[in-house]
Amino acid sequence: MHPRLLKTFLAVVRTRNVTRAAQEVNLAQSSVSDQIQVLEAELGTSLFTRSRQGLDLTPAGEALKPYAEELLALADDARAAVDATRAGTAGRLAIGALETIASARLAGWLGGFRAAHAGIDIKLRIAGSGELLRRLGEGEIDVAFCFARPPERDLDAGAPDRRLARRVVAVEPLALIAPPGDNRADVDLATLAEKHFVATEAGCVYRAMVDKAFAEAGLGKPSLAAEAGSIDAIAGLVAAGAGFGLVPRLAVTAAIDRGEVAELAWPGRVRSADVVMTWRRRRIQPPALKALLAAADEAFAPVRPAGARPRHAASLPS
Repeated sequence: MHPRLLKTFLAVVRTRNVTRAAQEVNLAQSSVSDQIQVLEAELGTSLFTRSRQGLDLTPAGEALKPYAEELLALADDARAAVDATRAGTAGRLAIGALETIASARLAGWLGGFRAAHAGIDIKLRIAGSGELLRRLGEGEIDVAFCFARPPERDLDAGAPDRRLARRVVAVEPLALIAPPGDNRADVDLATLAEKHFVATEAGCVYRAMVDKAFAEAGLGKPSLAAEAGSIDAIAGLVAAGAGFGLVPRLAVTAAIDRGEVAELAWPGRVRSADVVMTWRRRRIQPPALKALLAAADEAFAPVRPAGARPRHAASLPS
């Protein structure tokens, strides 16, 4: 199976349309059709069927898809490895992270890693969890650092992607923050249920943390004063008196220390969020990624259960 055929196959998978796939791979429509026919002839089976929505994968096409992605990723890795030897470098790394994790936890550690591996070209890309996992699956980044999404109670989240390896590298406490004049040490569930909250929009990992915390405390859905697009915006709105917030503490430590927001104790058990490092499983790991994973094994402290963790502890190095 020639990589050119696999690349065209995956373009058709993504677009579900021969014309759009042709535009994506810069080929004539007839060439895309010919390449799919050549691939089907080589494999002895049909890869697509037509529906009202476009081209759908057959069971054979579904079986081929992950192998096509892996073969093309391996070809890219091989090319990058050869290019690195020619350029006299040790390779490239594209690291994706949530903005909160990147600024509060990864910046210092990546600086140390870069100093120890001066030949590795490192790019840090900031995005939301869904976008990071999409880029990881499509090979645009090598490793992603995200907060683990709390499991859904009512909806089946589906089987985990077996192409990806995951490891919890930190357990971060969540902080219940209030406007600066609200300096009580404790708040009970009844009082909390009457408060308005500032949170990210539904579907965001931070919002899932809030919804899960409220559900487990028996409070139902939080009453929202506003939805914000970032943790910084949430902290700013809370500081201005818009309502309460429940966010990873690492994102608001400076605001708490400056007295811009007050931190209250969350009623019930300690709330926390797992920081997860995710990367693609490969038969041959690129040397630069192998070095990063080895450095992570050495630098990240063993993660203890959330209930056993001191309130302000964090496993990621600063």
